[in-house]
Amino acid sequence: MAFASTPSVSAERYSRQAWSVLIASTLAFTVCFMVWMMFAVVGIPIKQMLDLNATEFGLLMAMPVLSGSLVRVPLGIWTDRFGGRIVMAALLAITVPAIWAISFATQFWHFLAIGLVLGLAGGAFSVGTPYVARWFPKERQGMAMGVFGAGNSGAAVNKFVAPVILVAFGWKAVPHVYAAIMLAALVVFWLMSHSDPRHLVPSHVKFSDQLKLLKDPRVLKYCQYYSIVFGGYVALALWMVQYYVGEYGLDIRVAALLAACFSLPGGVLRAIGGVLSDKYGAHSVTWWVMWVCWICLFLLSYPQTQFTIQTVSGATTFHLGLNVYAFTAIMAVLGVAMAFGKASVFKYISDDYPGNIGAISGIVGLAGGLGGFILPIFFGALLDWTGIRSSAFMLMYGVVWVSLIWMYFTEVRRTNVMTAPADHPSH
Repeated sequence: MAFASTPSVSAERYSRQAWSVLIASTLAFTVCFMVWMMFAVVGIPIKQMLDLNATEFGLLMAMPVLSGSLVRVPLGIWTDRFGGRIVMAALLAITVPAIWAISFATQFWHFLAIGLVLGLAGGAFSVGTPYVARWFPKERQGMAMGVFGAGNSGAAVNKFVAPVILVAFGWKAVPHVYAAIMLAALVVFWLMSHSDPRHLVPSHVKFSDQLKLLKDPRVLKYCQYYSIVFGGYVALALWMVQYYVGEYGLDIRVAALLAACFSLPGGVLRAIGGVLSDKYGAHSVTWWVMWVCWICLFLLSYPQTQFTIQTVSGATTFHLGLNVYAFTAIMAVLGVAMAFGKASVFKYISDDYPGNIGAISGIVGLAGGLGGFILPIFFGALLDWTGIRSSAFMLMYGVVWVSLIWMYFTEVRRTNVMTAPADHPSH
């Protein structure tokens, strides 16, 4: 190292490199997430063009999420072995041709196949998380991972940018612009990022040894948590534009703007969730996040309802349901809760598995991504089956119940038992 004789200068240089890595990685991840969520907007004219039903539309939006989820485990492990800089750069480069190719697709299977390659952009999370975390001390890793995770706000950026391009130039112009943005992100990332051989996992650690972590019950629990706070976030970010269009009859530009009220805080405020997790602990933040999600989803689940009551003066009809303003406000609160939860789950990981952040983040990220893949398909199937749009929230409400029960018996109740006074045993 050039500054080996002056440790203070060397430390200062390392700190600058750490922040440069964090900024470059966050910008790259924001663009990746914007691309990953592209079908949330351009999927609407594609749905009309191909005359897709709700289930097929859910599958269209979910295909990029599927591939972006499946590659997270190997990408996390490769990041541990080869370093985040080279893996992230390769990932960005691979997605550029796939983005451009979307404009030439004409059949449903074309979009599904291209979507699988496009979805690799979603795997950037499992590269960037261990990459940025290792540049910071343990007491600041929650903050670093939270700032990087704020790249989820790319979902909101997509809702601001894509409708403008779509209305002005047609939907086929969107992939052309996005391909150019991704190429620019690749250049900026490479110029601003750095490598440190000390961050690599020792070569004697086998791939199979890292996969054995799948058997750890704590990892499975974190997968369940993340399938809600991230998988649910991705699914709703994809689903909300068409939900506003169908439920409230809004123009696509207005629908995308209101949907961004959920996506934007759900991404940007992740950094605050990381700071809170550093200060109060992963468990405390996650526990309250689950309860806030539970309340919000309960309110969102109730469908638009009209009922008639026979009174002494005759029949009286009442309407019960959320108007667009109340719905958007509750969705914004849900987005904030999910932002905090995404950060707190990864604080669990950095605390419990400091030597395998890449592998564990890949496994947990896989679970969250699969949630984002499966849920939109279920949303569409439930809509086709019941005709009730709020059935999407009913499904997520049930999933949150599972996490609350699991967390209570494995963390809350166990902690109470361990800390109970000896003369007042807990049963």
